Amino acid sequence: MTSLLPSSIPDSQLGLSHSEIQILRQHQNIALQNQAYAHSSSTRGRGHVRTSASTSRAASAASSGNGRLVLDPGSLAALGQHFERLMTAIQNRVQQLTAQTQISTINQSSRAGAAMAAADAEIARFREIIRQIDELETEFDKVRHIRDIVKGFRARVEGLERKMDGRGARR
Repeated sequence: MTSLLPSSIPDSQLGLSHSEIQILRQHQNIALQNQAYAHSSSTRGRGHVRTSASTSRAASAASSGNGRLVLDPGSLAALGQHFERLMTAIQNRVQQLTAQTQISTINQSSRAGAAMAAADAEIARFREIIRQIDELETEFDKVRHIRDIVKGFRARVEGLERKMDGRGARR
């Protein structure tokens, strides 16, 4: 008579690293517990004791920590479905994070563009101020030159007035 216990193989023979074996064991337990829960919920009062019993034994064997991968079709199907759901959840999360990253990148790019536009406007304003300062310095130089000329004329005029006053005082 064949045993009702599912056949299994040591998980160390699967060619997985230690951390991968730990992940496999963890998810095998989760999948088999979910399978046992699903079968117990769907078969309550319907008389499918054999399926529930073998599923329960598989879950018990997997959770006993004996380091074996359960090979019965129901356990492998449950594990496969569990990993499919897990992969779908991971892909969905990657898509969410990708979308958030794109939004963040667009927002940052917009802020950077606005900052660059503001910087360009400030540079243009600064250049205009420098241009006005240059104009004022040119005007200042012109006025200083005119002032120096006026001082020179004034000194001459004062000199001429003194000469005239000196001549007028001698007569």
